Amino acid sequence: MSKENINLGRTGEETAVVLLKENGYKILKRNYKTRFSEIDIIARDKDTICFVEVKTRFSDRFGAPLESITLAKQKKIYRSALCFLKENNFFDHKARFDVVAITFRDKKAQSELIKNAFELDY
Repeated sequence: MSKENINLGRTGEETAVVLLKENGYKILKRNYKTRFSEIDIIARDKDTICFVEVKTRFSDRFGAPLESITLAKQKKIYRSALCFLKENNFFDHKARFDVVAITFRDKKAQSELIKNAFELDY
């Protein structure tokens, strides 16, 4: 991964944290890693644990940010989410998967929070 892409990802995650906080989320963990994948942000929205995938792009040239979250990627996030729920004994909590899609245009971020972007079934 190029240095430019790494910096874009970091900037996107910082932008996502601000957006989530503005929407009342409490950030629990960032960059949670398991053997399956990494979850960008884990947060609480009222009584729900939210596993947030952040997708950042400079343009829609290669597709919208949300389109890059394939079924295979969803399954990896799902497995990592189960690990987090188990480690923290949170199986009695509601859980969902949200996405923050960010596109930078003219050095300004256009952010979209998509709640319940895909389903958790356990």
